[in-house]
Amino acid sequence: MNGKPVILGGTPIVINAPESLFKWPIITKEDEDAALDVLRRGAMSGTDVTRQFEAEFKTWQGRAYGLGYNNGTGALLGALWACDVGIGDEVICPSLTYWASAIPVFDLGATVVFADCDPETLCISPDDIEHRITKRTKAIMVVHYLGHPCEMDKILEIGKKHKVKVIEDFSHAQGGLYKGKKVGSWGDVAASSLMSGKSFAIGEAGILVTDDKLIYEKAMAFGHYERSGELTDEWLVSYAGLPMGGYKHRMHQISAAVGRVQLKYYDARAQEIRDAVNYFWSKLAAAGVKCLRAHRIDASLGNMSGWYVPYGHYDPDANGGLHISHVLAAIKAEGIEVAAGGNKPLHTHPLFHTADIFGHGKPTRIANSDWDVRTGDASLPITEAVGERLLSVPYFKKLNKEWIDKYAEAYIRVLTATDEIKKLNLETVDVGGWHLSSKVSPERAGSK
Repeated sequence: MNGKPVILGGTPIVINAPESLFKWPIITKEDEDAALDVLRRGAMSGTDVTRQFEAEFKTWQGRAYGLGYNNGTGALLGALWACDVGIGDEVICPSLTYWASAIPVFDLGATVVFADCDPETLCISPDDIEHRITKRTKAIMVVHYLGHPCEMDKILEIGKKHKVKVIEDFSHAQGGLYKGKKVGSWGDVAASSLMSGKSFAIGEAGILVTDDKLIYEKAMAFGHYERSGELTDEWLVSYAGLPMGGYKHRMHQISAAVGRVQLKYYDARAQEIRDAVNYFWSKLAAAGVKCLRAHRIDASLGNMSGWYVPYGHYDPDANGGLHISHVLAAIKAEGIEVAAGGNKPLHTHPLFHTADIFGHGKPTRIANSDWDVRTGDASLPITEAVGERLLSVPYFKKLNKEWIDKYAEAYIRVLTATDEIKKLNLETVDVGGWHLSSKVSPERAGSK
C-alpha cells in the first residue's frame, strides 16, 4: 500500500472512513430509554437516578463515596473547598492541563503555583513538586493528562510528608490503572468531568469520589443544598438548607440515567479503544518509524483507560530536523484531522499574570499572596517545549484493522518522506502548545 504522500502528489488512501470508527459515545436504545424515562417522569432536577449512578460509580471506582455534579469544573471546585483551600492558600498544579484544573482556586481566594511536567508522561513531575511547597500550600492538583496515569505513589509520599492534600483530576482517564489500582482512587479526593468528548461521556456532568466522609460531606454542603439531610458533621449540619458556597452543583438526571447505562459497557468499550490505538502504534513500529512514538504508559505499570485523544512524542532530530508544523501540513493533506502540542501551557496565559478578576486592585493570582507566585513560572522548560514535541494520532473507537491500516500507512508515508517534504519549503508555523491544525495551500498539496 506504499506510495507518495498526498502533499507530494500521491493518491489519498483515507477516504470515506466508516462513521463507527470514530463515533463516541456509543448510544443505543438502552441509553435512549433511560433518558426518556427521566423526561417522561419530569425528574430532570431530581436526585433518585443520580443517587443510583453515584452508588454504581463509586463501587466501580473502588471508593467509599461518590457525588454527582453538573460538570467536572464544579466537582473540582467542590473538592478544593472540601480540602480546606481558602484565602491565601496555594495549590500546586501542572501548567499543562485544561483550565478547570486551576482557575477554580481563584473562587476560594487561593492561588496557583505551577509545576513542570514529566517529559515522558506529560503529567505533573514528582521531581518538581516538593521545592514549590511553602507554608501556604494546601493541596497538590494531579492531572492524569491525556489518559496517562501520574506517578501517584511518589506524589502521595510528598503529600504525606508535608501534610498536603492530594486531589486527582481524572477527567482524561476514567478507568485507567496505575500499578494495579484505578486512577481516581489514590488521592484524598478525586474529581472528573463526564462531558461529551471524554472517554466516559454521559453528557454535561461530573463526579467527585473519596474515601473521606468529611470531604464528601463538605463537598455536599458546598453545592448540594437539597441533600443537606444526609449530613452528619455537627458544623455542617448547623448550616443545612443552604449551599455554603452559593453554588448549585446538582447533576442533571438525564446525564445520570445515561451514565448508568454507559457504566455497564464502559470497560469493554475502553478496552477496544486501547486495542485499536495500540494496533495503530504497532503498525508504525513495524514500519520502523522512529520519530513518532506513543505517549502511553508501559503495560506492566498500567493502562491508558479510554485514552482521551491519543498523541505521540515527535522527535525532529530523528526525522531529519523536519519541523512539526511541516509534518502537520503533510498529514492534513492526507485528509486526516491532526493537531500539535496538547493544551497551551496555562502559565503563559495573561489571565494568570495580569487579570484582576474580582476587583482587588492587583492581579487576582497574587491578590491574597504574601509573595509573587508568578516568579515560579520562569522554570517550566519541559512544559514550554511540548508544543513542538507532541503530535496527535487518530482516536479510534473500533478495532477495525482494515481501516486502521490505512491511517497508519498515511502516517508512515509522511514520516518516511522527509527529504522530499523538505524540498517543498513549507512555511514553518509556531505551534506554541495550541491545539493547532496545519493548513496546506492548494499549490503545495499535490493532487489534493
